[in-house]
Amino acid sequence: MTYLKTHIQWLDEFLPEGLPVPSSTLISGPGGTGKPLVEFAFVDAWLRAGGTLIGIPLQYPSGEFVKTVMKKLYNLHIKEYQQKIVLIQFDPSVKEIERLNEDTLKANMLKPEIWDKAIAEAEKLLEKTELGTMIFGSALNLLLFNDKYKNRIVNKLRDILQNDKSRTYTFAVSTSAFAHEIEDLEKVADNLMFTRMEKPMKLLLKIDRMKDVKFSKEEKEVPISGEMLQEINEIAEATRKMRIPEIRKI
Repeated sequence: MTYLKTHIQWLDEFLPEGLPVPSSTLISGPGGTGKPLVEFAFVDAWLRAGGTLIGIPLQYPSGEFVKTVMKKLYNLHIKEYQQKIVLIQFDPSVKEIERLNEDTLKANMLKPEIWDKAIAEAEKLLEKTELGTMIFGSALNLLLFNDKYKNRIVNKLRDILQNDKSRTYTFAVSTSAFAHEIEDLEKVADNLMFTRMEKPMKLLLKIDRMKDVKFSKEEKEVPISGEMLQEINEIAEATRKMRIPEIRKI
């Protein structure tokens, strides 16, 4: 197994040996506790180390929000990484998969059978690299608001986290709803992390376990400004209010 050093000071304090590759990481916690911002630290490190990325950021209405946040957080310009990152934009109105441009697909990720197809299509747009592909997804708990697909989606996510070692995964989920289902995912992930917020807008991270690597068990503050946390929370909340009724109707 190899290890990815992030070269991000606060994250290296948690993971002095790095992130095990391949492995699955689940970042869990109540809604509005900055989980995607922690996830984006791994995204930044992965790209800079030469890997390729497939993103499934459900809390953002378009891939442009991901690009803006990465620039603000880590001064990373995604446009400089052509053929290194593909974003899958969630759209429950799409029958299966549509290609929007050279780095963005649109897919109905509510259907478990679409996951493998969408990822395969995304990989066709990526270069082959020695480090391989990381798949990151955030606000995946939104998919559970559909009664028809909920159990199948949970089973799909559980299978990915527990069994797929062909790629590295980093997922972020909220425990504010469907806590029992999220707990099932927490049990099977190789690496498990928890976030919480303290007033006024203070993001705290604690690592519960890691696969075959030393880590700090101390809860520590993540040095992200309150303004950035507030901005991201507002975007996520607006998307949640729009998406949940839409997802429930399908």
